Amino acid sequence: MPTRNDIRNVAIVAHVDHGKTTLVDAMLKQAGAFAAHQHLDDRMMDSNDLEREKGITILAKNTAVKYHPKDGGAPITINIIDTPGHADFGGEVERGLSMVDAVVLLVDASEGPLPQTRFVLRKALTARLPVILCINKTDRPDARIDEVINETYDLFLDLDADEDQIEFPIVYACARDGVASLTKPENGTVPADSDNLEPFFSTILEHVPAPTYDADAPLQAHVTNLDADNFLGRIALLRVEQGELRKGQTVAWIKRDGSIQNVRISELLMTEALTRKPAEVAGPGDICAVAGIGDIMIGETLADTENPIALPLITVDEPAISMTIGTNTSPLVGKGGSGKGADAKSGAKVDRKVTARQVKDRLDRELIGNVSLRVLDTERPDAWEVQGRGELALAILIETMRREGFELTVGKPQVVTREVNGKTHEPVERLTVDVPEEHMGAVTQLMGIRKGRMDNMSNHGSGWVRMEFVVPSRGLIGFRTEFLTGTRGTGIAHSIHEGYEPWFGTLTTRNNGSLVADRSGVVTAFAMTNLQERGVLFIDPGTEVYEGMIVGENSRADDMDVNITKEKKLTNMRSSNADVAESIVPPRKLSLEQSLEFCREDECIEVTPETVRIRKVVLDAKDRGRTASRAKKG
Repeated sequence: MPTRNDIRNVAIVAHVDHGKTTLVDAMLKQAGAFAAHQHLDDRMMDSNDLEREKGITILAKNTAVKYHPKDGGAPITINIIDTPGHADFGGEVERGLSMVDAVVLLVDASEGPLPQTRFVLRKALTARLPVILCINKTDRPDARIDEVINETYDLFLDLDADEDQIEFPIVYACARDGVASLTKPENGTVPADSDNLEPFFSTILEHVPAPTYDADAPLQAHVTNLDADNFLGRIALLRVEQGELRKGQTVAWIKRDGSIQNVRISELLMTEALTRKPAEVAGPGDICAVAGIGDIMIGETLADTENPIALPLITVDEPAISMTIGTNTSPLVGKGGSGKGADAKSGAKVDRKVTARQVKDRLDRELIGNVSLRVLDTERPDAWEVQGRGELALAILIETMRREGFELTVGKPQVVTREVNGKTHEPVERLTVDVPEEHMGAVTQLMGIRKGRMDNMSNHGSGWVRMEFVVPSRGLIGFRTEFLTGTRGTGIAHSIHEGYEPWFGTLTTRNNGSLVADRSGVVTAFAMTNLQERGVLFIDPGTEVYEGMIVGENSRADDMDVNITKEKKLTNMRSSNADVAESIVPPRKLSLEQSLEFCREDECIEVTPETVRIRKVVLDAKDRGRTASRAKKG
């Protein structure tokens, strides 16, 4: 079959924070993608605000570098897909792998293969893609290169890799310094026999198969991602499998339901470095972007009008976590952070989106580009069940919506169960924990409460222990905060979806109740001083509250209704201790993720552009009491 030797398509996959985006940065710089005078940021591919704030890749992105071989041959285009490293964004990984002919598996020289490494490698091996192993961060003081390579071989064997797949080349790199070598360096050192990424580029050219095609086959192009442009409208990112795609060409658009419609390609774009540039033609193996098809969806095919042949739809793993997202139903809806109807910082009018139609339209838009998400109707017309891979993926969606001006009510995360042979099964996670030896007991105790069972434990002899647990997914909701507290902030935990097992029974993950405001008003320092002995408060003096809003965590197991707006009674008598200043313990401010962890079944979260509040689902204390008494009587 004919081969295109002028192009290579490769995805870089790894566990979170093992250095994928940093490696792509170095490849772009050394391939001459930027002019000498250009100002370059670190992690250039993480262009999303949330990606920069959280330090993780959320969306799969593609870039292209022109590599000029040292032997003076014709330049070769290397298309690189930078994929997320967090399991919750696995749908992005699966889409990225459908565009490439090989993967670079990046593994930290100290941490070794972790849960997400297993996940992305399993996907690559299932897709029959060749693998290049890159051991990154060889300069870490605690690097253990030989052990990590052996652990990676064990992982390949564990995932039933065949002989061709397990004979992978190994590259040693320090992506931060832009250095790679084929010779194993000493632990804790940068490769000494190279000062650039040339060995890495040459390994890609040698081991990544060039795209092959049938010269007589009709056009076939697979839509793998979507983008938007203010001038061009919806843009479809696709890989051309067979034939040629030209600007102005009329093609057959094969939709997900099998129907076919003829459409015209109004614009054709090819990626160079971080920008898309107009092009006239894209051939087999090219990754390009087209405009002019307003309702095109991921997984659909553009084909020849005379002989339209559909490519397989992209399939992704089923969601494991769900939460209810609806319109804001609190008494402070539309009133901002201060409760006074204006943006607390600038006083400027905020374009607030508070209606059910606006929320539903936004969720429908999210479905267009996010193949791993599901949106289901509920009994209420102003609330929907949103299902995703994990808690973080759903929290990112909510955070994005609040920044766009939406006000939402979000329920406690729940697991998505399924029936197997008439029995209820729930999702389970494989949790890998790295902790100092002195915190082993605390972690084991935490896992015991959450019905986790230990699968493996290893000690590398450096004072740290690695433990693997299989634990129900709902046991990990609210786990992170307690884990960091129990390990004094030193522990590292990562989890990956493992499958489904029979229902584990009742789990109690939060022992303390809530302090609930019993009336509307403004928080006073006097009331806070009297209440801080009862538990931990979440709010500052002067904050607007309403009945049913949670203002703190109780020191006891049950909920307590409190008056946090109580004012000091003033008299016309001078008191000897009138001027004694009361000290207020600084409140514990909860982020969106921490609020989701804290939430109980009868609680929900009010999310606005300015603030996050936790509240009871039923605000009225009498109604809550009646509901509780009915529940006790059965």
